[in-house]
Amino acid sequence: MKRAGPGNFDTIAAPRPDGNQKGVPKETAIPLNQTRLTPVQWLICIVAVIGFAFDTYELMMLPLILPPALQEPGNIRLGSARFGLWRDLMFYVPAAAGGIFGLVGGYLTDRFGRRRVLTWSIFVYAFSALSAGFATSLPLLLLFRCTTFIGICVEFVAAVAWLAELFPDPERRESVLGYTQAFSSFGGLMVSGTYVLLEMAGPHLPAIHAGHAAWRYTLISGVIPALPLIVIRPFLPESPMWLAKKSAGMLKRPNFSELFTPALRSTTLITALMFACGLGAAIGAIQQLPQIVPGLPELRTLPVSRQQQIAGTVQLIQEIGGLAGRGALAALALILVRRRLLLRMFQVPGLVIVPLLFIFPATSSLSLLNWGVFLAGFLTIGQLSFWGNYLPRIYPTHLRGTGESFAANIGGRMVGTAAALLTTQVVKLMPGGSPTTRLAYAAAAVAFMAYAAGLTLSWWLPEPKQAQLPE
Repeated sequence: MKRAGPGNFDTIAAPRPDGNQKGVPKETAIPLNQTRLTPVQWLICIVAVIGFAFDTYELMMLPLILPPALQEPGNIRLGSARFGLWRDLMFYVPAAAGGIFGLVGGYLTDRFGRRRVLTWSIFVYAFSALSAGFATSLPLLLLFRCTTFIGICVEFVAAVAWLAELFPDPERRESVLGYTQAFSSFGGLMVSGTYVLLEMAGPHLPAIHAGHAAWRYTLISGVIPALPLIVIRPFLPESPMWLAKKSAGMLKRPNFSELFTPALRSTTLITALMFACGLGAAIGAIQQLPQIVPGLPELRTLPVSRQQQIAGTVQLIQEIGGLAGRGALAALALILVRRRLLLRMFQVPGLVIVPLLFIFPATSSLSLLNWGVFLAGFLTIGQLSFWGNYLPRIYPTHLRGTGESFAANIGGRMVGTAAALLTTQVVKLMPGGSPTTRLAYAAAAVAFMAYAAGLTLSWWLPEPKQAQLPE
């Protein structure tokens, strides 16, 4: 076996799953009883952590920057019909674009390798985030938000497949996938903290288009993940399992229709719908909080800038809860064998707690909301890490990226994100004396529907047949 060097990282890969090394380059084997992460494996984990963190960073950015972004270049009044139209467009059109192109990206991940697609996807969304900060019109801002989402959707799938295949030992794989995904919530913490700081620093920031808007700098900060990647990309290896199969001429060409063969059809549909339920609760309910918080009794008389700062703080607390939830899921994944039981430990309490949060604290008390939003983040955001551990154990190597992408991007990004549109429609049917109260009640209804549907579907969720990844 060759020793890894700066120019030879592509030679590090796992032996073929059947143990037969015939036809596979000698340098593609790595020891399976390795007890510590190698420097190369640490490097891969760092890249994945950066990607996961800034995925959430970009997703959680929109509720914070949306009101000022629509007011400045669009000159749109908050609460107007035009505001509602552009709010819906900004929530759903990028998600739809990410879902469609993300599915294609999953196919490309299986076809051309995990590393290549992962690194380019990070460059795409970093460049798009930078460009969005200089947008001079709402259509241009929407365009760059679409390309940002495309990069995010592709990156998640490539990173999960890459990490899963790097670690042949099931326990190590579960641990790495769980704890690297936990850093997704650091993205939420970072964007909330960044926005609050930029709001405070507003007048001291260099002008962009004759203004000092914090929302523009928040968008621009999405370029950060591309900077370390430029330096470390030459040292990144390809997925060992994928490379070994390709080198041996055993890698099948991925095919979308294979997802719907009798052996995989039920799994494909159930995982996509359940992913949609989990993300739907997050986007249709929790991400509405920055618009709900200013309507709390103790905030109504405060300046808009102060209301936005407090809304950012509430989101920060929610992300701390999400971080704790993701960490708890990563720890429980090493203990609980049954995947359904693991997921239901988050679904069952969430079915009760999250809707009640929006019915009571979100309409009456900031202090109670701060406590409740921590639990909502713990239960809702925490369970999203489940899929990164579960999906790689369902699909074979040549179909892993494609299958993961269908669940995450078609189910999660396209169907799940539509929960934001559902909330804006349900709000018309809600009682309440103010728009924010009606929005809170609508978020409660959508959260209950998403949790109830996810819990019901979990009865049909297949348990993985083995601890090892399918060939």
